[in-house]
Amino acid sequence: MTNSTPVERLTALRKLMAAQALDAVLIPRGDEHLGEYVPASAERLSWLTGFTGSAGLAVVLLNKAALFVDGRYTLQAAQQAPKKLYEVHHLITEPFGAWLRENLQKGDLVGYDPWLHSAAQIQTLKAELTAAGMDTKALSPNLVDEIWTDRPAPPLAPVVPHPLAYAGVDSGEKRAQIGRELAASGIGASVLTQPDSIAWLLNIRGGDVPNAPLPLSFAILMADGHVALFVDERKLSPETLAYLGNTVTTARPDQFGPTLERLAKMGKMVRFDPANTPAWVADRLNNANVKTSAGADPCQLPKAIKNDIEIEGAREAHRRDGAALVKFFTWLDKAMKLDPPTEITAADRLEQFRKAQEMFMGPSFDTISGAAEHGAIVHYRAMPDSDRRLAHGMMYLLDSGGQYLDATTDVTRTMVLGEPTQDMRHHFTLVLKGHIALGKARFPVGTTGGQLDALARAPLWAAGVDYDHGTGHGVGSYLSVHEGPQRIFKNGAAPLEPGMIVSNEPGYYRTGEYGIRIENLVLVKKADMPNAERPMLEFETLTMAPIDRDLIDVAMLTAPERAWVDDYHARVYATLADRLDVVERDWLAEAAAPL
Repeated sequence: MTNSTPVERLTALRKLMAAQALDAVLIPRGDEHLGEYVPASAERLSWLTGFTGSAGLAVVLLNKAALFVDGRYTLQAAQQAPKKLYEVHHLITEPFGAWLRENLQKGDLVGYDPWLHSAAQIQTLKAELTAAGMDTKALSPNLVDEIWTDRPAPPLAPVVPHPLAYAGVDSGEKRAQIGRELAASGIGASVLTQPDSIAWLLNIRGGDVPNAPLPLSFAILMADGHVALFVDERKLSPETLAYLGNTVTTARPDQFGPTLERLAKMGKMVRFDPANTPAWVADRLNNANVKTSAGADPCQLPKAIKNDIEIEGAREAHRRDGAALVKFFTWLDKAMKLDPPTEITAADRLEQFRKAQEMFMGPSFDTISGAAEHGAIVHYRAMPDSDRRLAHGMMYLLDSGGQYLDATTDVTRTMVLGEPTQDMRHHFTLVLKGHIALGKARFPVGTTGGQLDALARAPLWAAGVDYDHGTGHGVGSYLSVHEGPQRIFKNGAAPLEPGMIVSNEPGYYRTGEYGIRIENLVLVKKADMPNAERPMLEFETLTMAPIDRDLIDVAMLTAPERAWVDDYHARVYATLADRLDVVERDWLAEAAAPL
């Protein structure tokens, strides 16, 4: 449907539903790899509803529809999805399964694309609906694809080697080690469906999705270290094929299903991760009577624990990234006095400063450049129809990051353009106190992100406020800016381990006025505590960028908190000064002066 309206698209979808006797259909935001970043050809939710966030799900009935998003996107979804067509609900507090049960009747049929939901999600959904007397149906082809006539073609970005100088460990060594671990658990093979795991395992990178160097592909890792890689072979140059070597075989994506079925002949257990593997894959394995074992993606944890080369790459990339940020802040300070930029032109200028840094490959996500009330939209993205000019008296939230050959960065700074109100300073300082508490934390080996989350929230809680997003997410090494298993969130269950990189980003958002977030990336490392009675861990702050001193109410800080800010700013200046010109260095000296 070229140039169709949202009403026309929804009407066409409902005609297909009626033809298949469907009472409801699920339209998630995702692709066959269930990742956060998807190619244009998989942006079905955006095409149907107008909502452009990175997570969400539409439920379409024959007479009504609803859009479910998490706390980051409730404001955005309400603005982008036509109110006359879609109700907006919070995905966590108002689960779509409960909404289905409330709005359907016994005997009704719910359709879903088995490629776009995990095996665990479908298992849970079937149990809920069966208990309510409803049924489900796996759909093929996808109904949205049937009416999306000008759908973009799937991407064909080249797959390229990721040099050992940045990867740190040879692919063969990675495959052999994980293979031994699989064999020790009685596993003969593991199915890999997440492109970042495949990219890490094979030391390759691609460009199939925005902002992350991912080669969309599937793989099967055998316990002997051999890998079958299923990828459009037009992406593979002779040089890349030679780099992969003879222990990695390649095949077309349409051979993935038949190969899964042939695993039954192996007679050994095949592992897949129910939380991250499409239901289609689980169904194919089960229908072929393959012996399966549910378990985590075996690449996830070793990928998250950076090796020494990756850690030093992260440190150096953050130095370059910090220099780019200071150059931008210096430019912005001057621009606000002469010709204030808009949200979009400011974001574009920051990208230009990053492009001038060595090894820069592109942004790690779409920059969040939010002035005044736009800053209160957690994942705001400035568009031509919303772009506003920065002005004195505004709060300005800038969340951005870069992909470098040696690391991935992600940093948020909130600044005031002129004189802050006492209310702004009060809330900024509460966020800063939480940021410092987490950044200074020392904790026993085995501590989870869920146990640390309250440290960042406590000052805000004491004031009767909170924020509706996680405090920290894992970050890849020239891979996805969001990776697991580590996360600092209320239900974060994975223990933090030395070598993991995670964000520290508490915030506060006053709808209609301003948003505040302070984000640094930190490295988990062993704590130097000679008298400790058990092994302890701590964080090393990687991000090098000043925090807006004009927004700090110094009277609200304790002496140790003041010392943390001063020590951090001293380190920022010492690290970045030689990378700046005289004007930029003078600006940083003032921005990083002791409180």
